[in-house]
Amino acid sequence: MSDDRDRRTEPVPCVAVPREDGEATRAALAERDLVDGDHRITVADGRLYVPVTDPTAVPDGFDVVTHESPVREGQTLPEDILGWAPTYERLGRIVILDEDDPERARAAADAVMESSLPAETVVNRASKVKGETRVRDWDVLAGDGTEAVHREYGCEFLVDIAEVYFSPRLATERHRVVGQVDAEDHFFDMFAGVGPFVIPAAKRGARCVGVDLNPAAVRYLRENAERNGVADRVTAHEGDVRAVVDREDYDGWASRVVMNLPHSADEFLETAVRLAGDDCVLHYYDIQHEDDPFGPGEGAIREAAGDAYDVTVETRHEVRSYAPHELNVCLDVRLTR
Repeated sequence: MSDDRDRRTEPVPCVAVPREDGEATRAALAERDLVDGDHRITVADGRLYVPVTDPTAVPDGFDVVTHESPVREGQTLPEDILGWAPTYERLGRIVILDEDDPERARAAADAVMESSLPAETVVNRASKVKGETRVRDWDVLAGDGTEAVHREYGCEFLVDIAEVYFSPRLATERHRVVGQVDAEDHFFDMFAGVGPFVIPAAKRGARCVGVDLNPAAVRYLRENAERNGVADRVTAHEGDVRAVVDREDYDGWASRVVMNLPHSADEFLETAVRLAGDDCVLHYYDIQHEDDPFGPGEGAIREAAGDAYDVTVETRHEVRSYAPHELNVCLDVRLTR
């Protein structure tokens, strides 16, 4: 590979479109903060190739391919400095490392800060997700603070990764669910976090309720509703959703319920059925063995619905691989009274 920065190319994920659609496509990707500024947009055989930072977050309908794209002049990546490629992802201007060796993590952090990545802080995962609030411990290796602004499909989320759970990797799944929402919906997120389901649903005109056990998450949910101009359509509650439904009388209120607590969502199905109106879709997340990833969840939903509802499974969707032989899945299930 040439050392000439103008000519150096790398295989990177790109959105490929007819040349005449290039500017509209670039603008749509830029709105979602998906354009990879480290590589040049190129043209070949009448098609424009727009490098993207996260191919899993590209909206449906775009053609994502791998294409040799020139590295921008003057761009230096961490791997250029290290001679090896560290494992990392970006959340706003925080770079999140996933390195087990402390010396390797420190070297990677120094390289990130020396590189052309737009980073203000570098952290390394110091624990697994733990506790009822599902947060991690972090080693802050460079910069200061763990708060960032994350942009996703036209929404902005202020988030502090030390105080709340947030996964940018689930952007495409959130977009899939929210794409089903319309302005007539009463949208209830039982484990809402900072609002990555609630905020875009409210932007589509739905009346939304978000509940979370973590007071910090609820604080950020309210802030993000204001930040995105949907505070008039979002109600946030702190506490166990079972107690909140008892206290606030949401029985029969919802036309759409999100249950993104995959290790234990089945424990909340009785409450979800209480929330359901005459016609309601549950988005039920689960983690199961690959031999039968959907059966346990479907059985639990049917048992909870009992004779009160007809149960129709509309979608059986694999979200991602969770662990060897285990899948993170979603069931979109319609309950009709």
